[in-house]
Amino acid sequence: MASRLLHRLRHALAGDGPGEVAAGPEAEQFPESSELEDDDAEGLSSRLSGTLSFTSAEDDEDEDDEEAGPDPLAPRDGASEEDAEPSPPPDGPRGSQLLTRQLQDFWKKSRNTLVPQRLLFEVTSANVVKDPPSKYVLYTLTVMGPGPPDRQPAQISRRYSDFEQLHRSLQRQFRGPMAAISFPRKRLRRNFTAETIARRSRAFEQFLGHLQAVPELRHAPDLQDFFLLPELRRAQSLTCTGLYREALVLWANAWQLQTQLGTPLGPDRPLLTLAGLAVCHQELEDPGEARACCERALQLLGDKRPHPFLAPFLEAHVRLSWRLGLDKRQSEAWLQALQEAGLTPKPPPSLKELLIKEVLD
Repeated sequence: MASRLLHRLRHALAGDGPGEVAAGPEAEQFPESSELEDDDAEGLSSRLSGTLSFTSAEDDEDEDDEEAGPDPLAPRDGASEEDAEPSPPPDGPRGSQLLTRQLQDFWKKSRNTLVPQRLLFEVTSANVVKDPPSKYVLYTLTVMGPGPPDRQPAQISRRYSDFEQLHRSLQRQFRGPMAAISFPRKRLRRNFTAETIARRSRAFEQFLGHLQAVPELRHAPDLQDFFLLPELRRAQSLTCTGLYREALVLWANAWQLQTQLGTPLGPDRPLLTLAGLAVCHQELEDPGEARACCERALQLLGDKRPHPFLAPFLEAHVRLSWRLGLDKRQSEAWLQALQEAGLTPKPPPSLKELLIKEVLD
């Protein structure tokens, strides 16, 4: 072994320059040209920071006007892809699983070193939906963030057009921060191939991750609407039609979303969500859970000025406490004080009535 290394060294010194040392088996396995070609073709591999590429060589051919902005999460130490440790590009479902594990490993390692409230977005499925005359891909994303390990992750399902509408809206409002964030442009063909769907899945994960990394964008109302409004509207519609079990799943998912994302827009949507949960639990004969939702809502309301949901939550809390044989005196006194001050009618509207009348915009 030593004589072979000595022979290589002598051969290198006899050559034209220091870069002509013969490549060993490891170098032959990952030649530089094939590595870059694979990376360009797939547009999925991660090298240094765990983030994923939006673009590919094929995208450049199909869409000449596509612009790829700089990656705000990319490393700034001057390292390049060629300097990183090479790895084979993902291929099919197994490649997607590898990328998922890479993202999860990166997230676990960086939880204590990056922004404390960094969220992880993962596309767990993408289905082609045929709804004549339209045909589209529905991407299901899991939203995960820091917190207790047993916290249930939230999920959303969105189309390309939903992501595109969010991107355009944020571009109009935040030209500066959005200039550094790329987005996969529309394609004229091959929109439903496995390769395109996989590449867009990674792109959407990175797009949302970059938005969350910029405080100015993280709390933008349009981003909050992107996550919450479709879920709240579907849950409200199912509740109004009496499909309480199906609605309960959506209300619970909306609550998890708000837990993960925070509530920078105030208490209205959390209160609406808790009202939906309380109504569904009550209709499904689970008064204990319904009362717990009312208590959580009353904690959110606190001693602030009267809110339209305050009296309905107090009335529901009193009724559920009486049903369960629990103390209701404090809620009764609070509700009576509001009625005597003329701040709520007698009797106040029920949570269900208020939920049905609430306009979500």
